[in-house]
Amino acid sequence: MPELAGERRVGRYAPSPTGALHLGNIRTALLAWLHSRALGGQHLLRFEDLDTGRVRPWAYDVTRRDLEWLGLDWDAEYRQSERLEHYAAAAARLDTYPCTCTRREIQAAVQDAAGAPHGTEPVYPGTCRTHPHDPQRPAAWRWRVPDWHICVQDSLSGETLCQSLPAEVGDPVLHRNDGVYAYHLAVVVDDAAMGVTDVVRGADLWPATPRQAALQQALGFPRPQYWHVPLMTDYRGERLAKRGGAPALRDLRDGGTVTPGRVLAELARSLGWAVPAEVTAPELLSLWREQARL
Repeated sequence: MPELAGERRVGRYAPSPTGALHLGNIRTALLAWLHSRALGGQHLLRFEDLDTGRVRPWAYDVTRRDLEWLGLDWDAEYRQSERLEHYAAAAARLDTYPCTCTRREIQAAVQDAAGAPHGTEPVYPGTCRTHPHDPQRPAAWRWRVPDWHICVQDSLSGETLCQSLPAEVGDPVLHRNDGVYAYHLAVVVDDAAMGVTDVVRGADLWPATPRQAALQQALGFPRPQYWHVPLMTDYRGERLAKRGGAPALRDLRDGGTVTPGRVLAELARSLGWAVPAEVTAPELLSLWREQARL
């Protein structure tokens, strides 16, 4: 593990308040908390609520109550919806251009492009980069990516992922045509502003890490260490998700038949950890230290 001698360690849990947390969300929250506390660092709670159309106002309080019920405390709290000026300032420092392509037009252009698509997702073919945009349509703003080859390492698995920005990422949207700032820009700006040194998050975000590292490099921000943890799956082996009807922790909490210690024990066992029938979060610190090699 890379040394960060003398540096204060800061971790975070960053849920989207679009509904009640399910056990998969909570397991990631637990591991993020364990990491911050195992390092003796600060732990932040950051609500990623930029997409206001999907936000459920009651979800903020439900999330706090779920975390408190399990004993997962935090040292400071933020909302991305209150930090828009920071994202605007960062975007203004980057080489961007307006884009009025629709999703259908992008898909058609990708299919027509020789050798496309690259990687696991369609890459924007640069239509508005090289041609005038349509002034009659609302415009998104895309980052004109440099010709960089970016490599990142996951500190948990030791895996290295390298991507060519032009070929495998394309010019990502930083500001949507409905006025919403993109997740990748906001998370990079926030991690830098909040001094985050360690990011523990789900493995589904691992493929997007190089583009975030590229934004950090372009903006002169430090790169945190990344720890991508496995996603929790159901009996069919499918990822737990709110939209898939995954059971909410709120229902277990309000039902009164399950204790926090029992939930924590089941989450620990889902990671292959041998624990008693009930545990507290601090009792799991040594197991995370061993798995993460802290």
